[in-house]
Amino acid sequence: MIFGQHHRIVFMGDSITDADRRGAAAPYGNGYVNTVRNFMIARYPQHNLTFINKGVGGDTVRQLAMRWEADVIRERSQWVSVMIGANDVWRHFTYNAREAVPVGEFQSTLRALLQRARQAIKANFVLMQPYAVIADVNHPMRQLMALYGGVVEGLAVEFGAALVRTQAAFDQAMQSLPESFWSPDQIHVGAQGHTLLAQAWLRAVGYDF
Repeated sequence: MIFGQHHRIVFMGDSITDADRRGAAAPYGNGYVNTVRNFMIARYPQHNLTFINKGVGGDTVRQLAMRWEADVIRERSQWVSVMIGANDVWRHFTYNAREAVPVGEFQSTLRALLQRARQAIKANFVLMQPYAVIADVNHPMRQLMALYGGVVEGLAVEFGAALVRTQAAFDQAMQSLPESFWSPDQIHVGAQGHTLLAQAWLRAVGYDF
């Protein structure tokens, strides 16, 4: 397990990370972050870890950049977990296409944010690939999401980050249960999907199951 005693972990991302953490499910949300927190505390109570959810629904990497100083740098955490890219891709296929983030901008912006956190607070990272709950690998959104997922994988190598292969987790799950079981809109997921994400996250950080 990669975390040390008294380490702080900030989770940055969009609605998948947010999961109503600013509403009725404050402060951790009712998604994968809360599930991760519960499992980590139950398994490693002696580590006295702190979990901070800073996900905001609707965010692209552009919005992450706007709040990075307040939500990451000021927290002075040893670890930053980032899950971003779903809206950057999804908006290529919606009425908000003007807000879609080109892959080159996505890569350069995310790299700059990670560099800032590494230099300012010596942060380490857990990077989660964006995913599409689409079984057809030839689907246009699935293909574009894979491109952005490849960017995240490359940055994980560059920064020595733990990589959470979310698409692979859903691909395996969709072999047994259909897309509609996991997501109503190919992106957002319910309790089972969040549990799947939490499980993938825990495996990536070396959780002792």
